[in-house]
Amino acid sequence: MERLFLLCSGLLVTTVTSQHNVCSRPQLSGNIEMSGIQRFSSPGEELALACKEGYTPLSGPRKIVCTINGVWTSTKLKCIPKQCPHPELITNGELFYEDTVYQSAINYTCHEGYMMTGESSAVCQANGTWSSPAPECIPIPCGLAPVPLYGMVIYDKVIRGNTVNYGLKATYICNPPYALFGNPVAECTASGTWTKTPECQVVTCPPPESIERGYMSNNEKREFFYRERVKYGCESPYVLEGNVEVVCQENGKWSEKPSCKAPCSVNLQRARILHNGKKIWIENFQPNRVLHLEIVSVYCMNEARKCGYAVPTQCIDGTLNIPKCFEEPSGVEYTLKPNSLPSEIDQC
Repeated sequence: MERLFLLCSGLLVTTVTSQHNVCSRPQLSGNIEMSGIQRFSSPGEELALACKEGYTPLSGPRKIVCTINGVWTSTKLKCIPKQCPHPELITNGELFYEDTVYQSAINYTCHEGYMMTGESSAVCQANGTWSSPAPECIPIPCGLAPVPLYGMVIYDKVIRGNTVNYGLKATYICNPPYALFGNPVAECTASGTWTKTPECQVVTCPPPESIERGYMSNNEKREFFYRERVKYGCESPYVLEGNVEVVCQENGKWSEKPSCKAPCSVNLQRARILHNGKKIWIENFQPNRVLHLEIVSVYCMNEARKCGYAVPTQCIDGTLNIPKCFEEPSGVEYTLKPNSLPSEIDQC
């Protein structure tokens, strides 16, 4: 209460007046904003509330009132940030983000060998959309692979135009008599360039060497170029072991030459042998010759079961080892009792 003194016609008059409390500008939190700019409000005045940009009202009254006590009424209004749609994965790249609400950010990167078209980042805006669409990661291009002199390039797939993409590989081939020096496979790299191009260089080999008991298809005493070939053969009855032909290699040397292997004789006086599926008495085995790597069998006796069995042995370059179980019969047994020989009795 407040007293007011007035002097009227010599008389002192006292009056009493009352003053109501006013509300000062409220302090609001939680991303709520209010209308109006006045510093003080009288009891009964209302103040409209709203959410700040980028936030959405969830619940509670949208206004508060100044009471006679100079205190604003309370509000349960909540403002939550707007939500942007979840971003989709990008091909040949990665994206990184912690949330998708207002003012959240997405950062994009591309894998090695790919470059980005579009923005590398986006921010969730007040209207619930991203500030920019997702970028694309496209392969880094290279020009066509360099072609070495006297050579050619074969790509992993069909090429159209004058550019290829990161990761494509190309194989190099040199035209004879040139040989390839360097890595025969090149690749379009992440820097947009090709790995090192090999070179095609002339390679020659000395005249090929002859082989014992054999002959060659070409006896010229000259240098032979890379990938030239020479064939070998053997005189009868020798057998060629190894490749029939040799080739001049990129290191200037011939591939491994073959050799001629000698036949074998079956050094038995009295026996019946098995050769090429036929049983033959040794005296009828003419000529007495088994070629290199051919197999001949002799017959041994199983004393316990009194039956015979064939044991094979192989000719190796002129040597034919007779199995230890073989016992050559005496002349009498061979001539007078041939049916008792291991080759003639029941077989085990």
